[in-house]
Amino acid sequence: MPFSSVRSKQALSLLLEREKSREREIALEMRSPSSFTSSSKLSNYGRSFELPQDRRESYGVGGAMLPIFLNDLRNNSQRDLVEVTLELEDDSILLCSVTPTSNGNAAGELEAAGNRFLARSLSATSRICRKFSWLRSPSSRAASDVEEPTVSARDARRMKAKLDRTRSSAQRALRGLRFISKTTGVSDSNELWKTVESRFESLAKDGLLCREDFGECIGMVDSKEFAVGIFDALARRRRQKMWKITREELYDFWLQISDQSFDARLQIFFDMVDRNGDGRITGEEVQELLILSASANKLSKLKERAEEYASLIMEELDPENFGYIEIWQLENLLLQRDTYMNYSRPLSTASVGRSQNLISFRPNYVAHRVSSSLRCLVLDNWQRGWILLVWITVMACLFAWKFYQYRERAAFQVMGYCLTTAKGAAETLKLNMALILLPVCRNLTTWLRSTRARLFIPFDDNINFHKITACAIAIGIILHAGSHLICDFPLLVNSAPEKFAAIASDFNYVKPTYKDLLKGIEGVTGIAMVVLMTIAFILATRRFRRNIVKLPAPFTRFTGFNAFWYSHHLLGLVYVLLLVHGTFLYLAHKWYQRTTWMYITVPLFIYISERSLRTCRSEHYSVKILKVSVLPGEVFSLIMSKPDGFKYKSGQYIFLKCPAISPFEWHPFSITSAPGDNYLSVHVRIVGDWTQELKRVFTEDHSSECVIGRLKFGQLGHMGQRSLPKLLVDGPYGAPAQDYKNYEVLLLVGLGIGATPFISILRDLLNNTRAEDQVDSNTETTQSDDSLNSFPSSSIASSRKKKLQKTTAYFYWMTRELGSFEWFKGVMNEVAEMDHKGQIEMHNYLTSVYEEGDARSTLITMVQALNHAKHGVDILSGTRVRTHFARPNWKEVFDKIASKHPRATVGVFYCGMPLLAKELKKLSQEMSHRTTTRFEFHKEYF
Repeated sequence: MPFSSVRSKQALSLLLEREKSREREIALEMRSPSSFTSSSKLSNYGRSFELPQDRRESYGVGGAMLPIFLNDLRNNSQRDLVEVTLELEDDSILLCSVTPTSNGNAAGELEAAGNRFLARSLSATSRICRKFSWLRSPSSRAASDVEEPTVSARDARRMKAKLDRTRSSAQRALRGLRFISKTTGVSDSNELWKTVESRFESLAKDGLLCREDFGECIGMVDSKEFAVGIFDALARRRRQKMWKITREELYDFWLQISDQSFDARLQIFFDMVDRNGDGRITGEEVQELLILSASANKLSKLKERAEEYASLIMEELDPENFGYIEIWQLENLLLQRDTYMNYSRPLSTASVGRSQNLISFRPNYVAHRVSSSLRCLVLDNWQRGWILLVWITVMACLFAWKFYQYRERAAFQVMGYCLTTAKGAAETLKLNMALILLPVCRNLTTWLRSTRARLFIPFDDNINFHKITACAIAIGIILHAGSHLICDFPLLVNSAPEKFAAIASDFNYVKPTYKDLLKGIEGVTGIAMVVLMTIAFILATRRFRRNIVKLPAPFTRFTGFNAFWYSHHLLGLVYVLLLVHGTFLYLAHKWYQRTTWMYITVPLFIYISERSLRTCRSEHYSVKILKVSVLPGEVFSLIMSKPDGFKYKSGQYIFLKCPAISPFEWHPFSITSAPGDNYLSVHVRIVGDWTQELKRVFTEDHSSECVIGRLKFGQLGHMGQRSLPKLLVDGPYGAPAQDYKNYEVLLLVGLGIGATPFISILRDLLNNTRAEDQVDSNTETTQSDDSLNSFPSSSIASSRKKKLQKTTAYFYWMTRELGSFEWFKGVMNEVAEMDHKGQIEMHNYLTSVYEEGDARSTLITMVQALNHAKHGVDILSGTRVRTHFARPNWKEVFDKIASKHPRATVGVFYCGMPLLAKELKKLSQEMSHRTTTRFEFHKEYF
């Protein structure tokens, strides 16, 4: 095919123009080399040569061969030309590419020429390479003419990758390839070396550290096999087969793995894969490192598919099917890691750019910080504050009233301030014994949550207020009983006859002894109440309730949830004794002076009604088991029929009782189905005797009828009911998560099985999206009809659409076990398929895997990104939602949400262990201080 001729001066000018316009462009570098020698930093395509000393300075740009090359171009001014691009670096000349040149009309000629283009361009390339054989690498000279275009394609990709590499991308890749956890500088490395050195002293024998102990020495205790791989890679650099190293050799190894250079870390990683040291990585070597990385992260499923994932990497990096990859291809994959990850996961990537219009940080003045802190403190705690203030004020008033009332009586002259203190404490005890029942009236609190009372009463803290009231009761008992037993009783018994005469009528004119006071109705009931309440209080403490305290064999039954549950029922007897105790008083004889019944009658009636309602309702809410699914990680799910009239909200929970296991025990479980579903579902984690027995009666004894496998919604298998035990349901009851509809932006954080209330919320959001889409479709249909007939329908659709509030949800689920992702795999896939509006953003975190950036998880991250980009499926969870490693950077999470939703109120809902709740609450307060976005934190523990 003919090409337009271009003169040599024009060709040289074009090359120089390109060099000036782009930094690190493929062009001639302006240098004055003193000598030309080969460089190890370039690939094998470079070649070196020597020139006489007196001629080396006279050739200028390009060296001695460039004038010859340009002169050849002048001699061929009337012939077809190609553009040869060279790169000079470290006194070496590298052939980058050979491409045809053309003028503005060349495009039309190329299109007309058709298939002759490839043959002519390859012919020109061959002529240049044969003319200047010094520009060709040994491998390319050995290749045939048929292989030349393939080599050129790989070279072109290599040079493009080199040009695309920027300092910022190298820095990102540097964070993605770390051998030492979070080493940020030389000082940190030196500090860590002191620790490594101390370990060397304890592990070394005769001054030598064994290869097998290298991992423990550098801090990779749980990844010794991976550390051995690093050891062997560093040993191969020395051209040695090493089994033991000295302190000096260990320090040399340490300097290499702690090097902050990306190139240095990349070379170590490459050497780990390149086990034979030939500078090339084969698919088998990639597979070996994948198995090593999977073992370090305890991912057995990944090891089984290592060959498949190794082929995926080779397919991406070796499209020419050479059967090997080189270091620049591995480097390019690391540099492009973020590109792959951002492309592949719209559901798990918060594509939020920081903008001054989206977030505004307030001034950092001391006075402003103090005022902001006080303001947020008030906003976060004003509900708790006024409740506690009113409660403490009422107790103080009651104490003072009784104190001054008995101070004016004749008995004060006998028993003094001991009597007034005991009576004041008794009055506060009556109040608190009444109040302590109200927070545990679940039906009452659930109903109040749906009223305006939720605006000024913190129902999420009902159990906390129950505990605070219990502590106040304990203090009141100490004051009341202590004052009686060690103060006013001895004063009364030892009082003078003339003083006792003033109160003799209260004791039937007989001065009692200390034993008589204890044997009386007041003494017996009082002592009995103290004993029973002491037992209940001790067994309700955290250490006993969570079985932290280890008692000897005969007393093991006094710890755990069952001990707490049954001991709390002793308080029913306490209330009977309290009524008796408050009726038979020594110094009060008129009915209105005996005020105990006035305090506890109404709360006790509410509580008894509550328990009676629960008992009757549970009998009515007997359910049929539709499906039982045994899931990985000691979890199973129960799908039950939905009782008639059973209505609930997402985020609420129910109690389950299986009389075949225990006729008394009720256990709470979050509802994982949505309110719009025609069934109820719960997920049960086996953590105790009751849940273990529940699994046994529903699976092992009826294994032929239960459904074993992964939960898939919408496919309910009916089971035979004759052989299955009876299951009773009580509820639903309110929980913090049910208030999610009060917010337009949600941050849902679940830890392990703590994700269950949020699964129901996600399904409910999807159902609302379906309803909104249905409204939109109905509106479009009515608009196509006659305008007179469609007006009422459009008005109805518009009013329905206003009721449907669009909520944006960010769901973060953390778990240590890979099998946990099977629990809600169907739900996550359903969210991925139906959430077309990007309403829900899901993030899964596998905390047992080393964080993204650790060298032990680098190759897994690469495979994960490639597989998700190609197939749209995560290699760990098997869903469309990508799995992150380690734990989230919560500061970054809150920052992104604040950036995306300025001046919004974000509901932060957490379900899990208490430790993370403290961090999330602190961040919610800090970000509310620093940004225009307000974060309101809600928690529930399991």
